[in-house]
Amino acid sequence: MPSISADSVDLLLESFNSKVKNVIDDTAPVKVSKTTGRQKSSWRKSTAVQSMKRQCRKAERMWRKTKLEIHYSIYKDSLHAFNVELATARQKFFSNLINSNLNNTRTLFATVERLTNPPSQIPSEMLSDSKCNEFASFFSEKIINIRKVISTSSSYAEVRQIRPQFQKEVTFSVFEAIDSKTLDEIVQHLKSSACNLDTPPTSFFKSVFNCLEADLLEVVNTSLLSGTFPNSLKTAVVKPLLKKSNLDNTILSNYRPISNLPFIGKIIEKVVFNQLNNYLNSNGYLDNFQSGFRPHHSTETALVKIINDIRLNSDSGKISVLVLLDLSAAFDTVDHNILLERLENWVGLSGMALSWFRSYLEGRGYYVSIGEHKSKWTSMTCGVPQGSILAPLLFSLYMLPLSQIMRKNQIAYHSYADDTQIYLALSPNDYSPIDSLCQCIDEINSWMCQNFLQLNKEKTEVIAFGSKEEVLKVNAYLDARGQTTKNQAKNLGVILESDLSFSSHVKAVTKSAYYHLKNIARIRCFVSSQDLEKLVHAFITSRVDYCNGLLTGFSKKTIRQLQLVQNTAARILTRTRKSEHITPVLRHLSVLNEHSAEAVDTGIVSRTLSTQWIFVQKSAVL
Repeated sequence: MPSISADSVDLLLESFNSKVKNVIDDTAPVKVSKTTGRQKSSWRKSTAVQSMKRQCRKAERMWRKTKLEIHYSIYKDSLHAFNVELATARQKFFSNLINSNLNNTRTLFATVERLTNPPSQIPSEMLSDSKCNEFASFFSEKIINIRKVISTSSSYAEVRQIRPQFQKEVTFSVFEAIDSKTLDEIVQHLKSSACNLDTPPTSFFKSVFNCLEADLLEVVNTSLLSGTFPNSLKTAVVKPLLKKSNLDNTILSNYRPISNLPFIGKIIEKVVFNQLNNYLNSNGYLDNFQSGFRPHHSTETALVKIINDIRLNSDSGKISVLVLLDLSAAFDTVDHNILLERLENWVGLSGMALSWFRSYLEGRGYYVSIGEHKSKWTSMTCGVPQGSILAPLLFSLYMLPLSQIMRKNQIAYHSYADDTQIYLALSPNDYSPIDSLCQCIDEINSWMCQNFLQLNKEKTEVIAFGSKEEVLKVNAYLDARGQTTKNQAKNLGVILESDLSFSSHVKAVTKSAYYHLKNIARIRCFVSSQDLEKLVHAFITSRVDYCNGLLTGFSKKTIRQLQLVQNTAARILTRTRKSEHITPVLRHLSVLNEHSAEAVDTGIVSRTLSTQWIFVQKSAVL
């Protein structure tokens, strides 16, 4: 096959965007108009609402002119019909918004927040190009400073280079061209996230995809076969987002950068992700104890594995020590040269495939956008692109050598993306393995320095599990060796306590659930019953169900708190009073309560499933 020029993909993409832009300009040219005063809500702009409003105004003018009872009656009927039509339009608007974002919790949360609380206004002093440039400099300097601290660290020169233990027998040198069917499936399954750099809006792009498919397919396949990622897709639009609503919105450090990337770039990334992921899984190149962004893996499977090991240790009369490692801006400090070395020597990429990733990482940049203002273009010399499809997988491959350190020190571990947990078991009155644990932490810190990753010692947490007396002794031993211990710690969204009672976690879940139930109850007049049920599943059921496998076998008192949340949600959905019995309501909604759950013995079923999964996971490692 003849070689394809690296410039071909850029020319094809430029031609594609030019064609789309010309068609849009011809059919729907941009018109600039100045708006004054308060903007109308979207549902008020519908043709039916506008027509009913005109009829209502006409009837009102007639009544005020004649003062006749018949005209007053017509006006009241018109006003009632207008309010009904307005309520229907508003309900339809939010119904469409909810249904189109069922898998997008962030948008659903923002929708409910907008309906229940006044939107936070961007300070007027933030709306300028100069402020956007300040944000861009702040975000860039933060990463530069972290890498400077790492480079000057005393442990940077002490670490030993880790090499792959086995030579890769199978390599991956070229991507395969895809057909139109595969491209269509990828486009339709991608989230419709918007970016200012997209020529057509994403939702519109999907609706007219049949007309664009042939040209887009040529762009994608040219990128794959030429080993080149288009230069115009390497720029990200960064929007500063306030971390918490109660923070000072004039302080730059209170904002986090939210990165948006062009939709076409995500399409190409998804194609590459699918082919690379199939290669990695079929050859077993991924870490068995890395659960981040992998099929049939989740935060819950990672936690079930860790907690099950800790419980087995407790059943054997041993104490467990768990260390939760925290990294500072881990995705942003990844070194490109080291990442390419991982892809070549640890994964077996070569040829056009490796060239594609080199092109994908080089020449990237971003600009900060606030309202209509934006900053100058800023170069990104390190890090995997935030908000991209490939970033989580690339980071997991970047971290592959870390497992050798834990295995060498005989320390158990489990990771989810950049969250790594290491743990070990101690026999009573034998705390010598803690020395191996401390040595392992030091080696991890050294390895991270060499790989431009910063271990945040202030946020790294250590917690011991076991009897109260033994935990106190272990804590004293750990404190003496510079490891500050805690009685509880948050791990992957679950609060763990030394006695594994999960009482703090259940309390936090119920508090959060009741907050969202209160907001949902305030807007139930805005949405239909079906949409209200979807909101309850998105905000309440998801929280109650999250990692509920960890609560297997717990007391009725603990489970009762979660049952009360479910009961409250059922009452809001069905508008049932507190004085009425909840059991018939739950039965009508096909929801199991605590008594019916005992009847089917879900506890035993859950424990059995957890044990089966752990057995399979351990067998895969062995």
